[in-house]
Amino acid sequence: MDSINDLEDANQGSYTPLLDQTTTTTQRKPSKGLLTFSGVLVLCIGMALIVNHNHRSDHNQIPKLEIEKLKPVDVISRGVSQGVSEKNFRLFSDDGTSSSYPWTNNMLSWQRTAFHFQPDKNWMNDPNGPLFYKGWYHFFYQYNPNGAVWGDIVWGHAVSKDMINWLHLPLAMVADKWYDINGVWTGSATILPDGSIVMLYTGSTNESVQVQNLAYPADPSDPLLINWVKYSGNPVLVPPPGIDMKDFRDPTTAWLTPNGDWRITIGSKVNKTGISLVYDTKDFINYTLLDGWLHQVPGTGMWECIDFYPVSLTEMNGLDTSVNGPEVKHVLKASLDDDKNDYYALGSYDIKKDVWTPDNPELDVGIGLRYDYGKFYASKTFYDQNKHRRILWGWTGETDSEYADVKKGWASLQTVPRVVVFDHKTKTNVLQWPVEEVESLRSNKREFNKVKLGAGSIVPLDVGRASQVCDFL
Repeated sequence: MDSINDLEDANQGSYTPLLDQTTTTTQRKPSKGLLTFSGVLVLCIGMALIVNHNHRSDHNQIPKLEIEKLKPVDVISRGVSQGVSEKNFRLFSDDGTSSSYPWTNNMLSWQRTAFHFQPDKNWMNDPNGPLFYKGWYHFFYQYNPNGAVWGDIVWGHAVSKDMINWLHLPLAMVADKWYDINGVWTGSATILPDGSIVMLYTGSTNESVQVQNLAYPADPSDPLLINWVKYSGNPVLVPPPGIDMKDFRDPTTAWLTPNGDWRITIGSKVNKTGISLVYDTKDFINYTLLDGWLHQVPGTGMWECIDFYPVSLTEMNGLDTSVNGPEVKHVLKASLDDDKNDYYALGSYDIKKDVWTPDNPELDVGIGLRYDYGKFYASKTFYDQNKHRRILWGWTGETDSEYADVKKGWASLQTVPRVVVFDHKTKTNVLQWPVEEVESLRSNKREFNKVKLGAGSIVPLDVGRASQVCDFL
């Protein structure tokens, strides 16, 4: 890319006192005994306060959170006016204002994670285009090279041999064309049968219209995929009639149809009905919008970051995105702009009619199952052809204030990557667990075999000394 060399530098316990109280009592002349007792009582209380003060002074390392020191902060909405979901955590700030404790760097430094993926600094959100290529796991992500808040979004890039230890590379794509000048937003990678890669992503144009763009590696022989080329004819897709210019984003990985065409789906909405538009293409340059929708669910609002992939009913292995048949179910996932959660459902995909039908309408997309019931959004899976598994990435936005994010210099992280398979026992959901590579993080282990567990029994296990990590709410 024209400016890739320039981009490398860019990668560089107190309380509020009560009001005075006024009490009315019947006036009477105090007795000498009462006065004497009161004087002694006051003297004792005074001595106790002095002793207590001296005792506390020996423990002055315990910080006191004083309400009067909280700083009023204007909470700025980020992302909504540009046409994406809210990127500023606003749990306690619906009125546009909030208060933030004056954190110090020492207080915030311990928050830096050790095992989750995150860049060295600044803002990160959605996972983009993950893939395995020539011996390396590639991870792209929404990134602001200029600060710890959402904005100026480009694609960060890192590679790993094990998804545990990462090498951060120069930015993959930046906002340098009219069709993505307001943001290089979320996209997906597709590996073609000949091993070549195409990347489709959403760009926000100079007029804030959401369009789909094509990019590909400048040097396919480079296993690190450092340089990327944007197709000269971009954009390859614009919002179709009836779709708002800010409701057309996040193309999926493509899957191959029996007639040799490739097919993708893109999230949108019509009024309050969340929908998934479907396009056919032979060359990733020219597209045909298919009649109808892959699926729709009334009342769910805008569908972002759609994911669509098969899971095996007979094996524990993952499947390539193009696999279909009677021994396969399809997972349809949407990230709901309205409530900022990821919902999925299991169903059957009729590739001839291009319609996906949920197994249980009561557990449909947006009203049923979720991957994760914590802070988890904009998730993306990919098929790892190296180990025949499907891997799930998800963005954790945390709940820090923007003030704290700016103070610590970074915001957000990615969940530990997970393997996803069909639950052969319940047959109504998927199962997830961390990739096996996380076992390499264990410094030691103990195995317990032939341990009998009875119903309601408590069995002590000698695991030796251990550390405990606490969550502070």
